[in-house]
Amino acid sequence: MADSKQKLFTEFPPVSTEAWMNKVTADLKGADFDKKLVWKTNEGFSVKPMYRAEDIEGLAQTSSTPGEFPYVRGTKTDNKWSVRQEIEVENIEAANAKALDILNKGVDSLGFIIDSEDVSAENIAALLKGICLECVELNFKTCACASVQLAQILAAYFASVNVDPAKIKGSLNFDPIGRELARGKQFEAAAKAYAELVEATKALPNFRVLAVNAAYLNNAGAYSYQELGFALAWGNEVLAQAKEAGLSVDAAAQNIKFNFGVGSNYFMEIAKFRAARMLWANIVKAYAPANLASAKLSAHAVTSDWNMTIFDAHVNLLRTQTEAMSAALAGVDSITVNPFDKTYQESDDFSERIARNQQLLLKEESHFDKIVDPSAGSYYIEHLTASIAKQAWALFLDIEEKGGFLAAVKSGLVQDTVNSAGTTRRAAIAARKEVLLGSNQFPNFNEKAAAKIKTTTEDCGCNEGVTAKTLSFTRGASEFEALRLATEKAAKRPKAFMLTIGNLNMRLARAQFSCNFLACAGYEVVDNLGFETIEAGVEAAKAAGADIIVLCSSDDEYAVFAPEAKAAIGDKAILVVAGAPACADELKAQGITEFINVRSNVLGTLTAYSKKLGIL
Repeated sequence: MADSKQKLFTEFPPVSTEAWMNKVTADLKGADFDKKLVWKTNEGFSVKPMYRAEDIEGLAQTSSTPGEFPYVRGTKTDNKWSVRQEIEVENIEAANAKALDILNKGVDSLGFIIDSEDVSAENIAALLKGICLECVELNFKTCACASVQLAQILAAYFASVNVDPAKIKGSLNFDPIGRELARGKQFEAAAKAYAELVEATKALPNFRVLAVNAAYLNNAGAYSYQELGFALAWGNEVLAQAKEAGLSVDAAAQNIKFNFGVGSNYFMEIAKFRAARMLWANIVKAYAPANLASAKLSAHAVTSDWNMTIFDAHVNLLRTQTEAMSAALAGVDSITVNPFDKTYQESDDFSERIARNQQLLLKEESHFDKIVDPSAGSYYIEHLTASIAKQAWALFLDIEEKGGFLAAVKSGLVQDTVNSAGTTRRAAIAARKEVLLGSNQFPNFNEKAAAKIKTTTEDCGCNEGVTAKTLSFTRGASEFEALRLATEKAAKRPKAFMLTIGNLNMRLARAQFSCNFLACAGYEVVDNLGFETIEAGVEAAKAAGADIIVLCSSDDEYAVFAPEAKAAIGDKAILVVAGAPACADELKAQGITEFINVRSNVLGTLTAYSKKLGIL
């Protein structure tokens, strides 16, 4: 029997990086390694196809343990997180009943969103009636102007019901800077309010009242390093203002809660949260706190609105699940999973139940809460952590050199930077460089969505007197959705007919590509097995009432087939050639100008077709 203490795989000799590279280079058959296999992230750094131990040598982050400064591996020694569900408080009794109901269904963190006019001692008592205050995390959000009043009411209520103040966990989302970013409405005397909030809740050591809502940046399309870099500058601004208002660095830092968004870039998001803890710890340490534990970052994660879609909305479940996984593995303190139908209606019991269960599956079946920082030691994720930390730190320093985060908000620098990123990402989605499944790639061909859209946007009175630029919360799929909804409203749904002819493999592949391409605009697509002649295909297309005829064949055959198709079609339909044949210039000289291929801007091309068809 083999020695049980013998290390696995000792019979295999180690393979050097040089040997690996020689093998890869040989397999590339002369292709450039960097161009072929190394890709550059949106964060601005390069990612290699493989990593080895030497890639993380010298990284200080790899020597720490969970719960140990600088907390890259977590601020605690377990991986438990709270499952949060938000409740819009429109009726106090109904909100209380809902809270009690969902607490029996796996939720252990409540997020109450309350209108300022409903903030009263009587309403808060009714809202929290029957809730075990020491057993659940309690989070509140109201208008900035009512936040101090709410904090005072909550502190008085907790004191009146004879509970252990140290066991009250939660937060009050007071965020005047976020208000300016999202609504353009400035809030005067924020520093004074910081001091009043902390004073009001000083008996509640685990209740945080100062918020950094970096999720706003995420929902506006910011890249991961931008969300992190700006969040650090934002937190530093709150810390500095709180200190100026007379608070100690410990009191201020222990009252800041970061609410991050979490996107679908799975490993990058894990790295983002790990880097966030490390960088924030070093920022707080620079203020010389009396207790180094004050440098622990409190992080809540909420799945992104940016990449949610109206069409094929159940795909949102796939996106939010990977996002929740990233946040859980990264060791955040609490998570909100947005219901899949959030983009088009007030979420119902069904979608809210699924959203809750997405987290419960990670806990009860996948046991994500049983292992702390499972990504530690992964050469790839450690590299990503160090790389995104470097990029975010550079952005943080740049903002600080320009006067700090609030100055950058007032000048519009933050808004312009993030909105530009959102515009760039939507352009990438338009060209399929960034994929939103179900919207710009692999759409549900026959889905109609106009009838299910029930969400309306109302102008909030808080927007009166807007004095600053705002973030744009236009989702990534919004332009494709507008195009497709316009098709639904058209008097006639355009029909795209695949004229498949010639080489079997090429015509089938290009027909499949073209159907997927044109269905992104909501057009009806008609595929075919193949035609013997162009004339037969054109006649079949005319009989079907085709508005667009897509010629699907091989590059070599297009030189003959395309001119024949143009002559047979005339002006009865739009002729489109699937592919980018070498003879494209010759065909364009003959008036054949429409081509679709992997390099096409999908949104731009489809918008042009819809205009020609009178839809737009």
